[in-house]
Amino acid sequence: MHPFAHRLLLAALPLSLLGAAVSHASEVELPSSMAWTAYGTNSSGYAQAVAIGNMLQNKYDSSVRILPGDNDVSRMTPLKQGRVDLCACGIASYYGAEGVMMFADRDWGPQPLRIITTSTASFGLSLAVAGDLDVETPADLAGKRIAYIRGDDALNKGTEAYLAFGGLTWDDVERVDYPGYGRSFDGIIAGDVDASFTTTVTPPAQQLASSPRGISWPVLDPNDSAGWERMAEVAPYFRPHEVTSGAGDISVDNPLPSASYPYPIVVANQDLDDKVAYGLIKALQENFDDYKDNAPGALGYALESQDLQWVVPFHDAVVEYYKEIDVWTDEMQAHQDELVERQNVLLMAWESFMEDAPSDDADMFTADWMQARASALSDAGFEPIFE
Repeated sequence: MHPFAHRLLLAALPLSLLGAAVSHASEVELPSSMAWTAYGTNSSGYAQAVAIGNMLQNKYDSSVRILPGDNDVSRMTPLKQGRVDLCACGIASYYGAEGVMMFADRDWGPQPLRIITTSTASFGLSLAVAGDLDVETPADLAGKRIAYIRGDDALNKGTEAYLAFGGLTWDDVERVDYPGYGRSFDGIIAGDVDASFTTTVTPPAQQLASSPRGISWPVLDPNDSAGWERMAEVAPYFRPHEVTSGAGDISVDNPLPSASYPYPIVVANQDLDDKVAYGLIKALQENFDDYKDNAPGALGYALESQDLQWVVPFHDAVVEYYKEIDVWTDEMQAHQDELVERQNVLLMAWESFMEDAPSDDADMFTADWMQARASALSDAGFEPIFE
C-alpha cells in the first residue's frame, strides 16, 4: 500500500507482555506536580487533559495544572520558556518543529519538540461543503467559492491539502476571504461562499447541516495513491481515516472515507526528563480504561490509534516504552531517525541563519529564513514541504 495511503494501526497487547527491557524505568515515576498547556476550557483538548490529570492524580498522586491558551503561540510559549512540561497542542506543534508559518519568526524558529502521545478519534478534518452543490470528491470543487481564513495558517493549509488531493490549487477556485472561522460558515449559510475547512463534529458544521443548504463532505478514496501523494506534498500530517461521527449523515453505520490527523498532540521539549516521559506514556497506556470515557475524544489515546510513523519524532523514552511492549519495529526506528536528523538540520540552519543578523523587517526576515530553511533541507536530501 502506498505510504501516504496508510494509517498505522497496532494490535493492542495484553499487559502480560509488558516487561522491563529498559533500564531507566520499569515502573511509573512521575513528579508530584506538572504543568501543561492546552486549548481553551470549552475544548475537547482541555477536557481530555483534565481527564488524564485526574487519572494521574488518582493513580500516582501526581497533580496536573492545566493552563488554557487562546491560540497556538500562547499555548507553545510556556513550553518554549520551560515554564510547563507539556503542551496538549494542535497541528501547530508540527509547524513549530518545522519552524514555519507563525514560527518563521525571529522569536521562534524550529523547536526541538518530541511527541509523548496523540489522540486520533472518530471525527475527521475536512472541507465542509454546501450540500446543494453535488460535490462528491475534492476534484468537484473546481470553480467553487472556497473560504480563506485570514491569520489561520492551519485551516488554510488544510484547505490547500484537500484541493491538492483533487489536483487543484487556489488558482482553480474562487478564494473568498473571511476574518474568522465562524464567519465563513455564516457565509456558506448565506450563500456567499461554498466551503470551509473544519472538523466534522464542530458546531458550525452542525449549523450548516441544519440550514437550507445542508452539508456534504468530499470523499477521499483511500486507494487513490496519486491523490494522497499530492496531499502529502502539501500537508504530510494527514492520514486516511474512516470518519464515524460528524454533521450530516456520518455515523458508525454510514462512515465517511476521509482524512484526519491527531488532536491533541501531546508534545514536550526533547530534554524532558526520561523518567517523566516514560512514566507518562506507560501510565496513559496501562490506565487507558480509567480515562477513555471521561472526555470527548479520549478513546483516541488507545494503543491501536497511535500512528508510530507520523511527522514529529517521539521522545526517546517513549520509543523505549514501545520497544518494551514489543510494538516498535525497525521500520519505525528508521523513520524516527530520519525525523530526528531532519530536525537537527533545521536547528543548525536556524543557528547559522541567526548569526548573520537578518533584516529587522518582519516580512523580509521570514522570506529569508524560509529560503535558508529550504536550501538546508534540500542540501541534506529532505523535501522542504513549506516554501
